[in-house]
Amino acid sequence: MLRFGTDGVRGVANAELTPELALALGRAAARVLGGDRCAIGRDTRLSGPLLESALAAGLAAEGVAVTLLGVVPTPEVAWWSATEGAPAAVVSASHNPFPDNGIKLFAAGGRKLADEVEENIEHELLALLAGDGRGAPRRPIPTGARVGRVAVSPGAPHAGYAASVAASLGGRRLDGLTAVVDCANGSASAVAPGVLRDLGVDVSVIHAAPDGANINDGCGSTHLGDLARAVTARGADLGIAFDGDADRVMLVDAAGAVVDGDHIIAICAIDRHERGALPGGAVVVTVMTNLGFRLAMDKRGIRVVETAVGDRYVLEALEAGGLALGGEQSGHVIFRDLATTGDGLLTAVQALDALVRSGRPLAALAADAMTRLPQVLRGVRLAERDPSLVDRLAPAIAAVEDRLGPHGRVLVRPSGTEPVIRVMAEAPTESEAEAAVADLVSALDALVPSRDPAS
Repeated sequence: MLRFGTDGVRGVANAELTPELALALGRAAARVLGGDRCAIGRDTRLSGPLLESALAAGLAAEGVAVTLLGVVPTPEVAWWSATEGAPAAVVSASHNPFPDNGIKLFAAGGRKLADEVEENIEHELLALLAGDGRGAPRRPIPTGARVGRVAVSPGAPHAGYAASVAASLGGRRLDGLTAVVDCANGSASAVAPGVLRDLGVDVSVIHAAPDGANINDGCGSTHLGDLARAVTARGADLGIAFDGDADRVMLVDAAGAVVDGDHIIAICAIDRHERGALPGGAVVVTVMTNLGFRLAMDKRGIRVVETAVGDRYVLEALEAGGLALGGEQSGHVIFRDLATTGDGLLTAVQALDALVRSGRPLAALAADAMTRLPQVLRGVRLAERDPSLVDRLAPAIAAVEDRLGPHGRVLVRPSGTEPVIRVMAEAPTESEAEAAVADLVSALDALVPSRDPAS
């Protein structure tokens, strides 16, 4: 059975993530999360309505009234949950390929589930699937008028969410910018271009014609080639690329160069710090964030809080420290004072706001914010997992770190899902980073001679 990962349940639709599993997950979620209402949104995948229907049936079978939001960005579902004070779910596999799908749950208030809540749902789900009685409902099975209703959301889709994103600028506008927007043939297609146009951006749109199978297909935040070419061909100021469910965003400058999540966070952190709008004078990033980011923040007196990989860990650190801004290199950025989760459209609007007020081109603003150090990453596949391997490699890691000094960095970590050790090094030059990784892989060879490089 699929288990909760860092971002819900995800797998190949109708093979690993089946309608039977979705139905049982709906029942389990209703029993654990409680409440009498829940909303479901989805992305543009062909399998979306299939899994949405099954999930809704499971919730309704427990007496929950279900509102179907249709195709909406994941952040819009979180916004609904925060606004309505009720749980919500998203049927989406985010940036994954089209055959995959997933189910992500939000607790009432638009927050991702705590580990212990996910564990409770998993326990209930396993009991339901086993059919052994351990999943007995905590209330009588609803019948008659107590069965949950399933209804399509009334009113204008996206209106409230779009207004909340625009309101984050406090009345400022983005007039004068020209941008190409890549919607990844996903959830951003129906809402992002309109919000940006309403704020004054001269928008051209690509990959905003979803057909159920073309989501993330050679487009969006993980495939920036089309966007870069469109920006340079049009002579636009920048490009904006969302992923399939629009919780991530990447930018390209006027020359088509990538401005990734590290640069976006750096731009927004510096802008907020200069305006006195960065609580705690700190920003939260993961261990994968480039060393150049850390050096740039140190230069400006901005403290960097580091977490494990995963936006949920970023959010936990933001909440624990009373901080406002954090995110990942992938473009998953959280403005905790403006939203309850990562939001690609909100992030784009915030970054463009800083750009307009700076009066500078995006390339100059990004270059001034931080200088990316060359980064080399290799995966070393093992015959089996060995939890002690990183500790045994400690002397070799220390030797490489001593050689690189304060302007280099090494990260060696096991994969959370497969028998792979990921070896990463950053250094002032590509050759130094390559040499550091090669030395560590050689040290791994000495410890595990039978290893093979991961593809």
